[in-house]
Amino acid sequence: MGCSIRIAGTGSYLPARVVTNDDIADYMDSSDEWIYSHTGIHSRHFAANDEATSDLGAKAAERALEAAGVKADAIGLIVTATSSPDYGVFPSTACIIQEKIGAKNAAAYDLSAACSGFVYSLEMARCWLLAHPGEKALVIGAEVLSRTVDWSDRTVSMLFGDGAGAAVLVSEENGPVVSKPLLLGADGSGAAFITLDGGCRQPLSPDPIKETPRQRDIAYMKMQGRAVFNFAVKKLDEIVSGLCAKAGMKPGDLARIYAHQANERILEAVARRMGLPLEKFYMNLETVGNTSGASIPLCLDKAVREGVLKDGDTIALAGFGAGLTWAGALFKWPYL
Repeated sequence: MGCSIRIAGTGSYLPARVVTNDDIADYMDSSDEWIYSHTGIHSRHFAANDEATSDLGAKAAERALEAAGVKADAIGLIVTATSSPDYGVFPSTACIIQEKIGAKNAAAYDLSAACSGFVYSLEMARCWLLAHPGEKALVIGAEVLSRTVDWSDRTVSMLFGDGAGAAVLVSEENGPVVSKPLLLGADGSGAAFITLDGGCRQPLSPDPIKETPRQRDIAYMKMQGRAVFNFAVKKLDEIVSGLCAKAGMKPGDLARIYAHQANERILEAVARRMGLPLEKFYMNLETVGNTSGASIPLCLDKAVREGVLKDGDTIALAGFGAGLTWAGALFKWPYL
């Protein structure tokens, strides 16, 4: 026995506006049938005009706190995984969420690892809790990716939706000590595969003191679809197989795999490659689309509330995305 980290509660939030394939098909010179056959997506949620990433994250956080029976002012750390922050660089979306939910005693920061961000954030919070026994942490994945896509670009515009998921983590002095297989990785040589331009990479003018600054272009997401697909299929297999090898078990022994919901065709290809039934992968992609950092926590919360994810289930989390980044964790729910 010793200090252990437990997921005490989960929560999620999807905006009220539902955008179906039929809603966008004419604009994209496509059809519901074509979009679904290539992605596995029928619909997605879009944030209202007066909703930002912090609004979605705050609502998911409040539901997670309620599920955990934890008050916001008891949280010592907030980590928010997002690729679509309220502000371009600062202040962090985590700080805005902190104020919105009343977590006045929490440190707060954003973590940028794209679709791998939630699993990265879980590990950052877990390590912090091990160093601060008795504390509580809040991990959030939140996105409004609908505001990053160019609707004339068919490679990305049909894929993405908005949403948020959250988890409350607590440390327990006398809980079970678990050896949790973990994989975190990155490959910057693939940075150009998925990008959202902007930032401070390029100067506004050759001489900002003497010359009139130029206007920045609107930042849109760009993706090399085939390269991303190939990376995702190979890496997801490696993540799950690698986690299971560390744990001395086989992928088929897992209760479920909660993987980033990028594209159903990716998950189908991985299932074939690994010789697993597709049902081994929990999916909600059909009605939410690709929600990047919110993808895995949305799945976890839905599975918990449906009764699909039960205490004692051995599960794997697997994220992969821009960076390139990847992350995986294998554990017996709800102990990290």
